[in-house]
Amino acid sequence: MNSSRNKTFCRTVRGAATAAALASLAVGTTASGAWAASADDAVQYVALGDSMASGPLIPGITGPLACGRSTHNYAHELAASIGASLRDVTCSGAQSKHMTEKQSLSLLDVPMGSAAPQFDALRADTDLVTLTIGGNDAGLVGIAQDCMQLDPTAIPCKDKLTEGGVDQVAQRIDAFAPRLGAVLDGIHQRSPHARVLVTGYGLYIKPGGCWPLQPVLPVDADFLQGSVNRMNAVIAEQSAAHGAEYIDVATPSKGHDACQAPSDKWVEGYVPTASAAPLHPNARGEAAYARIIGAHLQGS
Repeated sequence: MNSSRNKTFCRTVRGAATAAALASLAVGTTASGAWAASADDAVQYVALGDSMASGPLIPGITGPLACGRSTHNYAHELAASIGASLRDVTCSGAQSKHMTEKQSLSLLDVPMGSAAPQFDALRADTDLVTLTIGGNDAGLVGIAQDCMQLDPTAIPCKDKLTEGGVDQVAQRIDAFAPRLGAVLDGIHQRSPHARVLVTGYGLYIKPGGCWPLQPVLPVDADFLQGSVNRMNAVIAEQSAAHGAEYIDVATPSKGHDACQAPSDKWVEGYVPTASAAPLHPNARGEAAYARIIGAHLQGS
């Protein structure tokens, strides 16, 4: 990232938090080299993104109901750990276009007004921005829902999605790349001194899946996670090209996918076993993502 931007942010976050205070934080940061702000010099933090970041159905609710924004999403957990002043505008269903356009909201097909363009939260004095976006641009959750299969002898949904040798999902993901680049450029234009961290998406299902625990055929499980991995590669590439930092949450998620025991998984499957939306992170996952992001900040 831009060195002057990094220096500005590092000066902003130097603070007076003690080891005891840090030890009590949910995201588990350590006192040595910890990122924290004094009361009169709080980090100005803006969280942008979709439902992976908003934390739908995780108690408690904040902001527009249809945005599914939780007080225990990764932004809130991270803000608590570094003493930041948070403006969280993450919203379920958000696409890259909703950074600069209003997002129409609905709940159970009932119109619920609209959310302002997420970029409205950015300021010239913003110090830190996190972003999670792209899944809805490519329609990944909808594709995963369509691939649910209770019949082990059925034709894999991968066959239809790659008919004629053309991977339709890969095409959607690749088409998202320049849109993400434009989003990142827009963040830098509005908040030129901000440090910008862009997360990928997690590990949703282990290699080969776990049918019938998660009702998706083995070949489709690999295809779906492979599509997520492709999205992550695009996000990493665009982040590097546009002055942002990529945060890998998939690699640390090994052993925490939807096939695991309820006490171990960070994401829910087709039928949640915790208070979270299907095919989305649960509270444990959001807290884990906050720790991962916090560790990145600590180490830089």
